[in-house]
Amino acid sequence: DKAVEPENIEAIGGGDDSETDAGNKFEKGDKVEARYRGKSRYYPGEISRVRSNGTYDINYDDGEKELGVKADLIKSLEKKSSKSPSKRAKIREGDKVKAKFKGKGKMYPGEVYSVNRDGTYDVKFDDGDRDKAVEPENIKAVGGDDSDSDAPKTKKSKIRKGDKVEAKFKGKG
Repeated sequence: DKAVEPENIEAIGGGDDSETDAGNKFEKGDKVEARYRGKSRYYPGEISRVRSNGTYDINYDDGEKELGVKADLIKSLEKKSSKSPSKRAKIREGDKVKAKFKGKGKMYPGEVYSVNRDGTYDVKFDDGDRDKAVEPENIKAVGGDDSDSDAPKTKKSKIRKGDKVEAKFKGKG
């Protein structure tokens, strides 16, 4: 239905659960082990590209490169509870952030206006400047830790494109 009133929409499922989906399992820069050419042995490396078809390019520590590796041939070497969920995965379109302009100097306040497939972000800074393809190491969410504690109370106002929702059809139900 189009033009559904906000009071008739409710988010379902946790946004954080999407990390376990194969499509969003790894990000550019993640340290991983992968089965080179699909063989049985795992080799250490780093994700160099996330492809739109759900595969990954890997730069192995020994200098080899492999393109289009399927997610089921890759294991993360990063702890799930540390870097990925708390830092990168939670930054979404519309989030208030602090980021380095052009990757240099100090961090300035702004808002993410686009999350890119390669794991970078497009940011509109509070002073009106814009920066595209901001690397994850040059950006951090502001408001951070307590924002999740009140998530159930504010979900209606924080629904964004791509969120799974449950809505009343024509306000009924």
